[in-house]
Amino acid sequence: MSRTNNHLTHHILNAGMLRRLRQIRRLLGRDVTANVVSALVLTRLDFRNAVIAGLPYSPIAPLQCVINAGTRLVYGLRPRDHVTDATIELHWLPIRAQIHFKLCLLVHQVLNGQSPNYVSDLLLASRHPGLRSADNNTLLVSRTSSKFGECAFSVVPLAAWNSLPTDIRTSNSTPAFKKKLQTFLFTKFYDV
Repeated sequence: MSRTNNHLTHHILNAGMLRRLRQIRRLLGRDVTANVVSALVLTRLDFRNAVIAGLPYSPIAPLQCVINAGTRLVYGLRPRDHVTDATIELHWLPIRAQIHFKLCLLVHQVLNGQSPNYVSDLLLASRHPGLRSADNNTLLVSRTSSKFGECAFSVVPLAAWNSLPTDIRTSNSTPAFKKKLQTFLFTKFYDV
């Protein structure tokens, strides 16, 4: 099964989960519903979203629809109601930002020796150790000759990493890095 079809299967499963939650939403209240949606639905979207990095928006759009449906469920919104303000209030990142977060966290873990060797080898195998700039922690990204090459797993995470501000890239503490990264992506993707 292709990775896009696999994610569409998860989209369908998540939509079914949301339908079941809708039946008991009034019993739970807004805060509990938000926690349940986050725990049971959003974590499933987050589980392997790094594998779809670099894809155009159309295969990723169904995953954003699940996030939007979860927001509508939490706030009791109608299907045609806009969800951006409610999603911002929940502090949920859009799917593209979640993917960006996952990729940058992966590179952070590689650079700080917190990832398995096979991940480090995959991302940094063709890199000479001296190709990392010590002052701002940027990484050399391999040049590609095609759009397909730009979507390679050895390219996309490094490009995502280099797009971060220096103060985030140079953060050695993983909890501090995650907090700064979440705030940066939230501001970037929601223009707040």
